[in-house]
Amino acid sequence: MKRVFAIVLACLMVMSMFAGCKKAESGNELNLVKDGKLIMSTNAAFPPYEMTDDAGNYIGIDVEVAQAIADKLGLELVIDNMEFTAALEAAQKGKADMVMAGVTVTPDRELVMDFSNSYATGIQVVIVPENSEIKTIDDLEGKKIGTQMGTTGYLYCSDTPDNGGYGEENVVAYDNGITAVQALLNGQIDCIVIDNAPAQAFVKENPGLKILETEFTVEDYAIGFAKGNTALKEAVNKALAELIADGTVQKIVDKYIPAEQ
Repeated sequence: MKRVFAIVLACLMVMSMFAGCKKAESGNELNLVKDGKLIMSTNAAFPPYEMTDDAGNYIGIDVEVAQAIADKLGLELVIDNMEFTAALEAAQKGKADMVMAGVTVTPDRELVMDFSNSYATGIQVVIVPENSEIKTIDDLEGKKIGTQMGTTGYLYCSDTPDNGGYGEENVVAYDNGITAVQALLNGQIDCIVIDNAPAQAFVKENPGLKILETEFTVEDYAIGFAKGNTALKEAVNKALAELIADGTVQKIVDKYIPAEQ
């Protein structure tokens, strides 16, 4: 009788272990917005990190890295495209599971969001017309600077001169980089401070523009989550570490940013 009881107990323990694994695999323990889905908020106007192709499909470094993470976690990736600041807020408020949009970790953002380990390095640069009198970043003082709303480029430039900025009155924030480039071409601003990767794409597509040789700043990109969603952050970090170790992330970056660029 005792032996039968022991066997039954052992079976129950094994079933419980399998049930626990199934629960974790289904995503219930990851505090997801929707079970089985990994919802990523983004701003798909930031090439080559996120953009749309001619068919309207989302492509880019962040999109492919997110898909690889979702595959690792056994989840369906769902992309929710919106303005950059709205994408940050969606993750903050738990309306999206995570945000990937060339997001830099800053002290202010860390107060309201949690972040993954870094998966890419971004360089902020300055776009100017080819005949511009702006030759280096030292020439930005007193100029009308265009940025993308909510980005670190905007935060750096709109800060006070005492903190290394140029003052909010000298900065114009646009919903996306494309709009900022159009304003530059129209002569409404003197330059644009934006990440090097999209800057390269914008200059290539718009003759008459160039990028200053002097870098504005260097920063690391990470994935943002709602504050306290530790289980999801840890799961994503584990998947991300594996994807970096096996070379997947680097292959994705190299696909969109050739080494000679």
